[in-house]
Amino acid sequence: MSEDTTTAGATGDALENLSTENRHFPPSAEFAANAVIKAGEYEAANADHAAYWGKQARELLTWSKPFTKTLDWTNPPFATWFEDGEINAAYNALDRHVEAGNGDRVAIHFEGEPGDTRTYTYAQLTDEVKKAANAFEALGLAKGDRVAVYLPMIPEAVITLLACARIGAIHSVVFGGFSAEALRSRIDDAEAKLVVTADGTFRRGKPSALKPAVDEALTASGHSVEHVVVVKRNGEDVNWVEGRDKWWDDTVGAAASEHTAVGHPAEHPLFILYTSGTTGKPKGILHTTGGYLTQTAYTHRAVFDLHPETDVFWCTADVGWVTGHSYVTYAPLVNGATQVMYEGTPDSPHQGRFWEIVEKYKVSILYTAPTAIRTFMKWGEDIPAKYDLSSIRVLGSVGEPINPEAWMWYRRVIGNDVAPVVDTWWQTETGAIMIAPLPGITSAKPGSAQTPLPGIAVDVVDELGAPVPDGHGGYLVIREPWPAMLRGIWGDNERYKDTYWSRFDDMYFAGDGAKKDEDGDVWLLGRVDDVMNISGHRLSTTEIESALVSHPSVAEAAVVGAADETTGQAVVAFVILRGSAVDDPDIVTTLRNHVGHEIGPIAKPKTILVVPELPKTRSGKIMRRLLKDIAEGREAGDSSTLADNTVMNQISDSLKK
Repeated sequence: MSEDTTTAGATGDALENLSTENRHFPPSAEFAANAVIKAGEYEAANADHAAYWGKQARELLTWSKPFTKTLDWTNPPFATWFEDGEINAAYNALDRHVEAGNGDRVAIHFEGEPGDTRTYTYAQLTDEVKKAANAFEALGLAKGDRVAVYLPMIPEAVITLLACARIGAIHSVVFGGFSAEALRSRIDDAEAKLVVTADGTFRRGKPSALKPAVDEALTASGHSVEHVVVVKRNGEDVNWVEGRDKWWDDTVGAAASEHTAVGHPAEHPLFILYTSGTTGKPKGILHTTGGYLTQTAYTHRAVFDLHPETDVFWCTADVGWVTGHSYVTYAPLVNGATQVMYEGTPDSPHQGRFWEIVEKYKVSILYTAPTAIRTFMKWGEDIPAKYDLSSIRVLGSVGEPINPEAWMWYRRVIGNDVAPVVDTWWQTETGAIMIAPLPGITSAKPGSAQTPLPGIAVDVVDELGAPVPDGHGGYLVIREPWPAMLRGIWGDNERYKDTYWSRFDDMYFAGDGAKKDEDGDVWLLGRVDDVMNISGHRLSTTEIESALVSHPSVAEAAVVGAADETTGQAVVAFVILRGSAVDDPDIVTTLRNHVGHEIGPIAKPKTILVVPELPKTRSGKIMRRLLKDIAEGREAGDSSTLADNTVMNQISDSLKK
């Protein structure tokens, strides 16, 4: 199978369609025959989207009070789903599986970075969540109160979130890599009453502290926090505020393991999760209970072809991001699955760590980020080749568009050229997967998320909001409410309307560009903010990065648009090279010509800078803002959220040579 590329002229599209992918991978007959979701699902959903979601809610969840009303969309953009029903998220994730006789099934295999392990059955996890719920209530926490969670990827994170959900408290997880200032701003915005943290965690073989950031965040008066509960994880010395600070073992450990879960209204807030805002003030994305649980459970089952009796699921995302909420804390447990939680990084203590874990726990479904996949490619195929990956049945990607070559590598090297790859598009705001192949039905295309899931109304539109024809690019929008949608921005409904519903009439738009190929399948082109205007052509950084990475000499690439007097903007590429290519004096010319051949002369980078590393956050996102500073000759801005604070110096030093 081959890849055919064509060049688009100045079409007037909001985003131009630069390349075409002609490789297809239909499901095997055996996979299709045993798939959870069979052909005909889209037709069933299209007959009545709301009724379809009502059916899923009844079949996948246990309601303490059944709902009679599925969707109310009389006051857009504010939707309610299953509003007269009552449900408890923790009961659905835990108690009901124990009551059904599955208490001995493993819920979580925990692997610490140093190699320590813990295993929780559903019965054991249920007891721990009940104890945490009792402990939190004893500290004065009640339904509707907010809890700030500042924890590493340890089981206590899942236990804390489910304990909050059990009693109706609203959790607000703050990623453990964020600063004290970022933590304080989120505590203040939500008026959190309790903070749950740890003394620290482990990162690349060394202890990393967490509690000091909490102490610093709470130094200034005027906050709402009454108690700080601290998990002992890495044994670091911590400062202690008597009366405020409590050890997890002394509170949760000493609590009773009997606790009755009561139903909460379906629209009761489940959590707030903050995402960066363009104004500098973080946006508290609000999700409620019934609709969120419905769509996360459904998508986890459908997209990953989940068979909970036999599968072992591993989502590598941190609980600090929405992926760790939806596909670690909630959906796998609601579906009664066995999952792996890993505390550390892919290269600690060695670069085969992920594959060692896959082999150890016989992981059958792996869900990770394209950034991680490209890193594995850079490290070489010989590393995963040392491990038995034969348990892998389905592979998923999340977080950003995946380029076709990374998709192919993932399928071939990790999936043994057999496991289907499901590339998923969704956001903190959508709550759950919105666009993805269904592995038992879809003929997969490398690099494409392909099709809105059954019951989801996604489109690609032009500047005026009209659908673009197949083969053209534009703005990705959602035309109808969906169950897991955000219910607003915490405390700021006007900002919710302005941010997501003002660009197009009656359509949700959160800033992503996309194109439809000739089959009508959707390809994500990244944030519209990252679109470059080159001589009147609106080009996506994603497609140019994909072309660069498709060259065998390139391990990773990031592209930005830099101001240019002649063309408005010019394409500037930062590339990490493989092996001997580092010493090739003609590599820049080779790569420029390669991009021209792959997607057309207009996309050729004006400048290609060879660098040793790219600036990434701890979640794996490339910080193009910092690269743009370099490309335009400015001193790089704030780099405090980078996973490695030395990267910008490494880049600067390499460019001086």
